[in-house]
Amino acid sequence: MTGDTGAAPKTAPKGLWARIKASPLSHLGPGLITGVADDDPSGIATYSQAGAQFGLNMLWTMPLAYPLMSAVQSMCARIGRVTGQGLAANIREAFPPSVLRIVVGLLVVANTLNIAADIAAMGEAGELVTGLDRQWMACGFAALTLGLQVFVPYHRYVQYLKWLTLSLLAYVAVLFTVHVPWEEVARRTVWPRFELDGPAAAMIVGIFGTTISPYLFFWQASEEVEDLARAPDGRSLRADPAAAPAELRRIRWDTWSGMLYSDASAYFIILATAVTLNAAGVRDIETAAQAALALKPIAGPFAFLLFTVGLLGVGLIGVPVLAGSAAYGVAEAMGWRFGLEKRLWEAPGFYGVIIASTVGGLAIQFLPVNPMKALFWSAVINGVVAVPLVAVVVLLARKPSVMGPHVASRSLAVLGWVTVAVMAAAAVRMLWPG
Repeated sequence: MTGDTGAAPKTAPKGLWARIKASPLSHLGPGLITGVADDDPSGIATYSQAGAQFGLNMLWTMPLAYPLMSAVQSMCARIGRVTGQGLAANIREAFPPSVLRIVVGLLVVANTLNIAADIAAMGEAGELVTGLDRQWMACGFAALTLGLQVFVPYHRYVQYLKWLTLSLLAYVAVLFTVHVPWEEVARRTVWPRFELDGPAAAMIVGIFGTTISPYLFFWQASEEVEDLARAPDGRSLRADPAAAPAELRRIRWDTWSGMLYSDASAYFIILATAVTLNAAGVRDIETAAQAALALKPIAGPFAFLLFTVGLLGVGLIGVPVLAGSAAYGVAEAMGWRFGLEKRLWEAPGFYGVIIASTVGGLAIQFLPVNPMKALFWSAVINGVVAVPLVAVVVLLARKPSVMGPHVASRSLAVLGWVTVAVMAAAAVRMLWPG
């Protein structure tokens, strides 16, 4: 494989590895982190806007999105584990070079703009908590995420990411500080009331665009490759078919539970802002930090603190995933050495993309560019790229020459094609809102 991740370290005793593998919680890896990264600060801003503007009437989007996002991410994880290569490397082998160049180029642009929006939101949240200038806080958070990715090996860094996933529980905790009309919540989840006008259609597009995003596809496939490199045997399922039943069960558990955590958290963010901000007549929310600040006089300082801490926690996951997914895509497309287990001088191109995209996102804070406008354009690019990319994922996952006997099931493929249809409608609505 041209994007060699290096020989697999074999430091864990076999008995210890078996005990670790026997724990269901140990199976929560790439899927869990990918799911939480899906609820990054810009995603929280979108969900907060949905709750503030439409109250309980956008809750239905999350039950619909769950099987679609889970199916796509599950296929991405399978591709990585079966082939031992990331998504970009598989696209390079199965499709014309122009397809890969266009997809990866748009991915880098969209991710950099998304990083800009996320860092801006973290800077605002940091200012709310500490009182320090938001731009300095943004610089600090960017430096922290870069330092962890560049100087801390993946097998250690991933443990920090797993702990940070608990930050999403803050949005569940907010609901314990306010009154929630649960009967009405259940009713509106299955039978919403809203007029499908321009603003409502745009909000639906935004929700699906931030929930099913291309950077998550690249990240989860590549993290399966990273985990594979650290396994005692380090062989793909094409080379070790006997391991397939257990590994594919792990992927199902990891991905569907990780996406459930992500989807439920997004549901609770919409719900929390609906029963607080919307109920109090606060409808105009542009950023997640504004949502946190607006909560303070309505739900109290504790709810404000929970919302803000959750925002910072998921930002520390979201920014590295955005930068890392771009780096995996570029490195695999170019045939460079890559991997978060590598040291800086062992994979300079890979880490160069991580540094450039993070610094580029940070630099936007100091330009006369509204980070939320940057987020809009990243959503447009993601909405457009997601349509052909999901189709590519389904084709790869169902292709025997790629997956051997481990092709994705027909039910996964059907959900994938439904996702293509939904995202195509979203992209058309985004580009031609009239």
